[in-house]
Amino acid sequence: MAIKLQNKRSAEFSTASMSDLVFLLLIFFMITSTFVAPNAINLLLPKSDAGKQLASRNIEVYIDADKNYYVNPKSRQAEPVPYEELLFVLQGVVETDNSDQRIIILRSDKTVPVECVVAFFDVLNALNAGLDETQRYKLLLATEAKS
Repeated sequence: MAIKLQNKRSAEFSTASMSDLVFLLLIFFMITSTFVAPNAINLLLPKSDAGKQLASRNIEVYIDADKNYYVNPKSRQAEPVPYEELLFVLQGVVETDNSDQRIIILRSDKTVPVECVVAFFDVLNALNAGLDETQRYKLLLATEAKS
């Protein structure tokens, strides 16, 4: 005489919480990937006592130790922009910029000579010469906080 169990055991498991887990991981990686952007080009920034954190990202220009210019680089494999084409590239970026602050952030390696930074000022002045006075861009020099 065989005894039959009333409760049948099932070898299945619920996958309802799996989609929640995948969604949370997706959000985590999306948030952490935004923290990678300031280090797109490897630079040693000059140190400063008075520092402010910038809340929004505007147009960013990098000058590395080899005196290469980069405009809004997305990764470490970004292509440098020749100095002669820097104004044309910035004009293209300005056309698509819809931010209210109108700021260009300059991230220059601390070993870069001042003449490279002044050369970028000349490019910025040429860019602003073609714009209305209310639409002109300001320049911020990015620094590292002193420890």
